[in-house]
Amino acid sequence: MFFSWLKRYLPKGLYWRAALILLLPIILLQIVVSVAFIQRYFEDVTTQMTANMLRELNLVLRVIDSAPDQNSARSTIFQDLTELGLGIKFVDENPSSDQIRWFDFSGLVFTRTLRQELPNLQAITLPDNREVILNFETTHGPVQMQFERSRVSATNPHQLLVIMVLFGALMTIIAYLYLRNQLRSITALADAAQAFGRGRNVTYEPRGALEIRAAGQAFLDMRDRIQRHMEQRTLMLSGVSHDLRTPLTRLKLGLSFIEHNEAEPLLQDVEAMERLIDEFLSFIKGAKEEEPELIDPKNLVETVVTDAQRLGFDVNIGEINGRGEVHLRAGAFRRALENLISNGVRYGSRVEVSLEVTDKSLLFRIEDNGPGIPKERREEAVAPFTRLDPSRNQDKGSGVGLGLAITREIAYGNGGILELSKSQRLGGLQADILVQRDSNG
Repeated sequence: MFFSWLKRYLPKGLYWRAALILLLPIILLQIVVSVAFIQRYFEDVTTQMTANMLRELNLVLRVIDSAPDQNSARSTIFQDLTELGLGIKFVDENPSSDQIRWFDFSGLVFTRTLRQELPNLQAITLPDNREVILNFETTHGPVQMQFERSRVSATNPHQLLVIMVLFGALMTIIAYLYLRNQLRSITALADAAQAFGRGRNVTYEPRGALEIRAAGQAFLDMRDRIQRHMEQRTLMLSGVSHDLRTPLTRLKLGLSFIEHNEAEPLLQDVEAMERLIDEFLSFIKGAKEEEPELIDPKNLVETVVTDAQRLGFDVNIGEINGRGEVHLRAGAFRRALENLISNGVRYGSRVEVSLEVTDKSLLFRIEDNGPGIPKERREEAVAPFTRLDPSRNQDKGSGVGLGLAITREIAYGNGGILELSKSQRLGGLQADILVQRDSNG
């Protein structure tokens, strides 16, 4: 719970999460090593080298202070202290403040050490990485000393950091290439499962680690069993429907010889049975037998609405946002839209169809001004052979309770969902078919 706020900022994809797992330890390791290196190399080594330099500086200051006058001090320095490698001269006045670059870490350590050991030090100037300029106040006036920076700072301190970064980057690239090959088999399995969920079969061959191969083989076995089951179910129901249609045809033929008043109720029952068989077969087949094709959903909506208007229904097109062609089963989606429109005009008087197309999803929205469906019964409404008589108006005709179930199966067959809610605009039922689009449309 403490880190729950961090989840929104973490990557969602497998590749990026793997990259984070790979890079985070390397970066943290480099930071820890860098801090330890800076602490040891810059601070400790600089402090030791500065302590050695302090002996020479104190010697020069003692010689100057012990001389009787400035000329004697100057001559003594030139004669006896030239081997120290110091540039020493008397100046008119000392600078008022130090001059050190803010990012010069070893210079800060060097300055702090000198300030603690040399109370008469007036100013320190570190113009670059090549020289050091110190200003002192002595008994014979201001003195300036100059020497090489390498005497108090470690040379080439960046080499270890550069080597560490280069090798870290090299190992990261090698690890990424290896990890990408391992993740490729997982993404291939995910793509195959997603395509099958949307009613398409793509070529897939299990690869990668043993566990991934086992999962891939289990998916292939599951897909084969589901396909065989669907084929057997379709064949069986096709045979059943054929066997049922034959006696129903004989019944209709026999009823045609009976007087109209007596045969009319029986003919209506036979027609209801035929309609029930057709709806049941549509529910069983769903959207599985039709291959997806590239269509314009706007044209599909306009065609369905035009056909409904031709039948005399009050059906209109609402908002249409976005354009583009998508891969859909046109016949199945046409049947789904017609089912929802038919429900709307059966239980209401006005229906409105809207469409929204984005790069990632496709939304069909059908709204009516009927009584709607209570929230607690919406899940029940999409179950097969369910008729919610108390919630819907049955005076305008009745179905067999498969319209919403067929629509949901079509949505599932295309990798989408069917959601029922209350229409905020018309006050009746709002049915949304939301389909996620893949990279191919």
